[in-house]
Amino acid sequence: MKIRLLVVGHLKEKYWKDAESEYLKRLQPYAKVEVEEIDDLPSSKDASLAEMEEVKNKENAKLLAKIKPSEFVVLLDLSKDEPDSVELSKKVEKWFAAGGSSITFVIGGSLGLSAEMRKRGNASLTLSRMTFTHQMTRIILLEQIYRSFKILHNEPYHK
Repeated sequence: MKIRLLVVGHLKEKYWKDAESEYLKRLQPYAKVEVEEIDDLPSSKDASLAEMEEVKNKENAKLLAKIKPSEFVVLLDLSKDEPDSVELSKKVEKWFAAGGSSITFVIGGSLGLSAEMRKRGNASLTLSRMTFTHQMTRIILLEQIYRSFKILHNEPYHK
């Protein structure tokens, strides 16, 4: 099994890098996991809606260029579906079946996902209705993927 996180932005603080390393290590017995980052583009605080849309579209175009037509893509987005951990594990299992044992998760930039990216996604996932930093979202996603594997293998961790 193969999982790829395709993300806008970089982890800067050591504690986020350490957390990511820990979950990547924990996931090794279950899947090959890789994280691929693209640079986030600057946007001024007083940018117009048109300027923000342009930045979002440019970031998403970079993401889309890295996605093959055959990839199964799960978008981290605010959707109506906000599963609990057991429901997510069932979705992960279903997504692997649909994706030929490969899933690409996409975390967009601070301005969100473009209409083109939303069309490309095969599924979407909401981790919470609350707003998290992109760094935090990345770690929460890795932890929930790890928890999904533990649940699917009937191994202790999830309580």
